[in-house]
Amino acid sequence: MAQFMDLRAFILRARVLKFYRQALRMTRRAPEHARDELRKTVRVEIEKNRHCDDKAKIRFLISEGLQRLKGLDEMLDMTGNS
Repeated sequence: MAQFMDLRAFILRARVLKFYRQALRMTRRAPEHARDELRKTVRVEIEKNRHCDDKAKIRFLISEGLQRLKGLDEMLDMTGNS
């Protein structure tokens, strides 16, 4: 049973890292003057929950983060930053 938990934790960690890379890639689309601040915000949000080991909370945070990324993506589209 412990091996399954380890595998689940590994998969969840991979999802967090994928989300982090996706968020950083999204910052490249932001206007140049806002990129550094946006990258800093992404990093702070990730670091804030770095030591969280509650898998349900991590899944929630990933879901919430993806929704925020979707909103940012839509905003960047509207402002012509493709």
